[in-house]
Amino acid sequence: MSAYLQRFARAFAELDASHLAELDTLYSADIKFQDPLHRIEGLPALRNYFAQMYANVDQVRYDFHGFDEVGPGEGYLRWTLHYSHPRLAGGALISLQGCSYLRWNERVYLHQDFFDAGALLYEHLPLFGSVIGWLKRRLA
Repeated sequence: MSAYLQRFARAFAELDASHLAELDTLYSADIKFQDPLHRIEGLPALRNYFAQMYANVDQVRYDFHGFDEVGPGEGYLRWTLHYSHPRLAGGALISLQGCSYLRWNERVYLHQDFFDAGALLYEHLPLFGSVIGWLKRRLA
């Protein structure tokens, strides 16, 4: 179990709109962040991304339940994101499981998230949600 990943996860879980300056202690200036919907380079762009995310949701919480270091300065975090957005799922709480691959020296310089973008967003949009639900049932 990685002490670094546990410290990172604890600090990351405490982030919110009023604590975005903490990103400077977690990430290097040349951070490369990627998820299924975004590709971001540099700490100022990452701060902007998080500021927009927190401004658009009613609540956000990460529960971390896996800390796997695969080599020096390299590992994975498994997590569940819980969030609500006023225009998704009628504002109800949505939960999504995912995984983050991190590389670090003193701070994280590469952060790549893996999750189902449909489960994050598209399934909860009125028109797309019913179409995606129909497709999943047909493919199952």
